[in-house]
Amino acid sequence: MTWEEELFAVLDDLEQQAEALYDAERDVELADRSRAEYQQVTLASRLMASLGAPIRLEVTGVGVVSGTLDRVGSGWCLVTGHAQDWVVRLDAVAVVHGASERSLPELAWSPIARLGLGSALRRVADAGERCVLHLVDGASRDALLRRVGADFVEAVEGEGRTVLVAFDALAAVQSRD
Repeated sequence: MTWEEELFAVLDDLEQQAEALYDAERDVELADRSRAEYQQVTLASRLMASLGAPIRLEVTGVGVVSGTLDRVGSGWCLVTGHAQDWVVRLDAVAVVHGASERSLPELAWSPIARLGLGSALRRVADAGERCVLHLVDGASRDALLRRVGADFVEAVEGEGRTVLVAFDALAAVQSRD
């Protein structure tokens, strides 16, 4: 081997070492960037990527709610079960089983998906069917939703007694059918 070939071999070896060091540094940087970006992922965005999937939620004050995840909105989701539908407030969800590994950021949501809990409860009220209001403290109320305010729902219980239930106290609304 001539001195030129030896020089080129040394230079090739140095170039390969430099590439290996760059790749190692890049892998660490990508891992750090990935961790930093993941802190932007919300529970709602993970659920949005799980639409249509069977899911099981552990809900504070309710217990386990399972069924098909049919809709996700801003602060709530709709789970359709065997005989009942559930509007679940996301702040009351403690654990999710069966969620997608993916996430769909809120920027990619349709305008309808950005509607809040009040919009979902207005649809329940418009249906005029009795439902069960499950509260985060474990209490439940059999009621007919009448009107929905900015941060509460007006419900008629039993023999026409009207109560106001704050959204913050609400864990889920269950259909009675």
